[in-house]
Amino acid sequence: MTDSQEPVCEVPCVGAVVFDADGRLLLIQRANPPAQGQWSLPGGRVEPGEELTDAVCRELLEETGLSGEVIRHVGAIRRDAPDGSIYVIDDYLMVVGGAGRPRAGDDARDVGWFAPEELAALDTSPGLVEVLRGWSLLD
Repeated sequence: MTDSQEPVCEVPCVGAVVFDADGRLLLIQRANPPAQGQWSLPGGRVEPGEELTDAVCRELLEETGLSGEVIRHVGAIRRDAPDGSIYVIDDYLMVVGGAGRPRAGDDARDVGWFAPEELAALDTSPGLVEVLRGWSLLD
């Protein structure tokens, strides 16, 4: 018997984990599906031929107006996409340069810095807080 299932398409994505000097996490409120209206890490799809670290820097700039530098890879997660494919999201701890203030751009409705204790009151994307805690990034 042969397996008639179509192979699942994996879509490479990235996310930026950025904390300020006060330990607040940078989040964007998503303007578009999936998770529209929810707060999440800045990030998105990797363009064909793009390095993951270049993609996360680009996405951070596009969604927040902030330039960042990658510190290290913190982990990867898999999430179901609305079209049946799988988002494979590589998250990177980053530091932002300069004294600029974040501004919502590209796919972001809003942007802000949030203390870890404020996250419980936010409508965050599914599993965000749990994953960050699992990676020991939140107190």
